[in-house]
Amino acid sequence: MKEPGFIFISNPPENMNRIICALLLGVFLTVPVSAQNFGGAAAIAGDDVIVGMSGQNSTNSAVYVFRKAGDGTWEQTELLVASDNNGQDDRFGRALAADDRTLVVGATLMDNSTGGAYVFTKNASGTWVESQKLLGEDSSEEESFGRSIALDGDWIVVGAAGADDGRGAAYIFRRGLDGLWSQHSKLQSDEAQEGEFYGLTVAMDRGNVLVASPLAGDDADGNVYAYYYHEDQDAFVSHGRLGKFPGVFDGANFGMGLALKDGLAVVGTPQLGGGIGGAAVYRGQAGDFQLAGVLLPFSVAQPGTGSAVAIVGQNVWVGGAGSVYVYEAGSGGFTGSYFLADGDVPGGTAFAVKEGLAVVGNGGADNGLGEARILAQNEEGWVIEATVTTPFEDLYASITGGEVKCGEGEAAEFPCQDVDLVSFLNISDLGGGRGIRMNDVWGWTDPETGREYVIAGRTNGTSFVDITDPANPRFLGDLPLTEGAQPASWRDMKVYKNHTFIVSDGAGQHGMQVFDLTRLRDVTEPRIFEADAHYGGIGSAHNIVINEETGFAYAVGVNSGGDTCGGGLHMINIQDPQNPTFAGCFGHEGTGRAGTGYSHDAQCILYNGPDADYAGREICFGHNETALSIADVTDKDNPVGISIGEYPNAGYTHQGWTSEDLHYYYVNDELDEMQGLASKTRTMIFDISDLDDPILVKEHLGVHASSDHNLYVRGNLMYQSNYNSGLRVLDISDPENPVEVAYFDVAPQADNDTAGFNGTWSNYPFFDSGTIVVTGIESGLFMLRKSQIDL
Repeated sequence: MKEPGFIFISNPPENMNRIICALLLGVFLTVPVSAQNFGGAAAIAGDDVIVGMSGQNSTNSAVYVFRKAGDGTWEQTELLVASDNNGQDDRFGRALAADDRTLVVGATLMDNSTGGAYVFTKNASGTWVESQKLLGEDSSEEESFGRSIALDGDWIVVGAAGADDGRGAAYIFRRGLDGLWSQHSKLQSDEAQEGEFYGLTVAMDRGNVLVASPLAGDDADGNVYAYYYHEDQDAFVSHGRLGKFPGVFDGANFGMGLALKDGLAVVGTPQLGGGIGGAAVYRGQAGDFQLAGVLLPFSVAQPGTGSAVAIVGQNVWVGGAGSVYVYEAGSGGFTGSYFLADGDVPGGTAFAVKEGLAVVGNGGADNGLGEARILAQNEEGWVIEATVTTPFEDLYASITGGEVKCGEGEAAEFPCQDVDLVSFLNISDLGGGRGIRMNDVWGWTDPETGREYVIAGRTNGTSFVDITDPANPRFLGDLPLTEGAQPASWRDMKVYKNHTFIVSDGAGQHGMQVFDLTRLRDVTEPRIFEADAHYGGIGSAHNIVINEETGFAYAVGVNSGGDTCGGGLHMINIQDPQNPTFAGCFGHEGTGRAGTGYSHDAQCILYNGPDADYAGREICFGHNETALSIADVTDKDNPVGISIGEYPNAGYTHQGWTSEDLHYYYVNDELDEMQGLASKTRTMIFDISDLDDPILVKEHLGVHASSDHNLYVRGNLMYQSNYNSGLRVLDISDPENPVEVAYFDVAPQADNDTAGFNGTWSNYPFFDSGTIVVTGIESGLFMLRKSQIDL
């Protein structure tokens, strides 16, 4: 059934923004554009449907080839990877372009983000064979060569959006008589500034080339540049930028979607109208394109429509969020619109359409793992023939029943030193499944029985595990995320009075869940739990901090609803755990990227340290993006900032913990390694014996260069979860000179010396039994024990 899905405005007036607002007044936008993974790129080559698998934390990037079998079903026939991959996360499949016998695949992270474009040719038996790897003649690290690709006969255009400090470039290759490709041209914009990413999307047809810079301008307005191949000059000549009415496309990400065919150009604008989205239509040839109209959705369930566009005959498909819209061409322009397959094709993170066959990717399906739908066209329209996914398989099998000693540098298949593997539960055995990932972790010891329990966060809920017998852990059940919230990478929890308090960031209206942990005592079979109480004074929050001595919780990084407190401390009285009440706000002015005191994480204690001026006061140490904040929050009506601890080359002040004698504070920075501000994993050591004057006494550099995430201190040991390099145990007997004495690498598939967000998220080293619990983001829950009792 056809139903209205777009408004077409021909020859838009200069006051079109006001028209857009009037037309879309009252539209409620809730869900962010899906992250791309499987289904983030798609192509059709003859009868083959080709789908890329490449996502933010993917360590198994590949390209999947599907072919229709004799019985009419679609089957995976090939799995393509880069021939020169040495185990790195290369993002192979980030971009795809194909014709009947040629396939080009982008791999943007290959060789320290130099990237690459891999050419495959279909041989006589119908198998895809890698024939050539393309790079620019001057390609270098951080270029992300292969971020976008267009194929047009004997021409290939490859975007390298990261080139020249993010100014970007596009390389054009031509196929020779020998069948090999060589660089013909390199395109750049003299206007492009750092971080505008010219080349983020590209398109080519019949000598016309479009190169987009969707983030150009202070407000990410975006630009699209037109070129045309002049045979007499053997050159692609610039014809300037595509025209835009002043003010119409402000902040629109103009060019995030891009398509070009038979004199029709479509430019996706996913942030048009503040995120409503849409697309601009141009007509022309020989590099000269004129704006012919704007396509606007007026049925909007999700923001971001326009991040993917396609030209199908003379019709236009627009997607990227929610359903895929089809806009029909008629004699007077575009005359009708409807949802593709009656709205039963969600997402639209990527399209490919050719001769009655289509594939639509949905990178956000299954918690971001993704899927793709294959459609065929018949007399009644487009119908779904298959939904294809990647097969789900846990990264590792669970390991239970007996401790695996660390010997000769390994326990099972995990590199280690002086840390034994007691057991391991994979994500499936923790109540997860396809697309689910782990995040934070905390623990609870039952004061009546002495039994030990793990509270482990997943992207879609919380797992409870009894580890009293750590070699034989028992999964007890799942507390799903709050109804109406959405799965998200971030979940955090703490414990007070036999209750756990759980928040999530990027989850919409999640609030704070309260769960009575004593309910776990009598569980014999895994079950689905419901929260005992819910605090709705916040929407999403990045972390939850609890001072067990005072009975106050502090939600930090609050957003998406409630009183955000500028992202600082949203204080909650939880002394009656199932009746939490708002207690006040605190933001340490002058800290945080916006200067509002945004706090990413914190530690709040009843102070009994060396600074007598604050004895008995409630002190919070905030990790505020740009610096360490020290504040007195004893009086919730009048919290006071005490001091700010700064350090050089701050990337993102992330998290930290005090020494047990409260003389020192250890701080990690999540982004300094990634931004080249630190050569190895860096830990800042502050002398906080005078709270009014924290002194940076040491920048400790670790053994590897992985990004750091969470650290905790128990006795004279510091336990660091350092993403790719796993759990690192440091002896801090000499507080200003930590020494690594043990480690356990939960992600042997990752490079320990590469900054990034794979591997371990967090650890909990506070069980009296000595069991150390560590989460592996892609894998599951590790129960570990130090090999030597004196460590």
